[in-house]
Amino acid sequence: MDWETISNYLPLYLEGALTTFKISILAILCATAIGYVIALLRLSSIGVFRGMAFMYVWVFRGTPLMLTLFWLYYATPFGLTLTAFVAGLAAMSINSASFKSEIIRAGLMSVDKGQQEAADSVGMNPIQKMMRITIPQAIRLVTPPYINNCVIMLKESAIVSIITVPDLMLAAQRAYNSSYSVAETLGVAGAVYLSMTSVLMLFQYLIEKKMRIVRK
Repeated sequence: MDWETISNYLPLYLEGALTTFKISILAILCATAIGYVIALLRLSSIGVFRGMAFMYVWVFRGTPLMLTLFWLYYATPFGLTLTAFVAGLAAMSINSASFKSEIIRAGLMSVDKGQQEAADSVGMNPIQKMMRITIPQAIRLVTPPYINNCVIMLKESAIVSIITVPDLMLAAQRAYNSSYSVAETLGVAGAVYLSMTSVLMLFQYLIEKKMRIVRK
């Protein structure tokens, strides 16, 4: 392992890691918001809304993230032109929202109907019922698959390097193009990705531990 090569390109890796972190966190937030809306639409009593939400999930769960990425960057409809970062963020958000919506929907459906009926009997409105009864219980169930999906999103963010977003993977490619040191460039990139995903896994562990304490 050539430590001099690693130290020479360390600023480039750190800059790329910051971009990876930024686009991943923003995509997770956007995908969560979109996924929650899609989940509610799939649970709607209005057939048109359910059908639209089903089509969204069907299309984006069944097509590759790369296809969405290329479509938004190279063939954006209505004559729009998106920057590489915005196209990457939008593609990750839209694609992941289809998976997150199913995770959230499963959590919402798992809440006992008896508790919801009890909330109705004491006069809670739909928003109070959602905030006090449904969401708190659903969070306990969806936390593991939700954070697993976030880990996958962070790793899959490497795909945005294809459209020249200056993320960690593109930093590794540039370092390799200059040094031709495969082990060093890929090794450092892998170590940084592992560090970031480990933080998410630790976050999951702490949340689950806290939830176990609360239940006791």
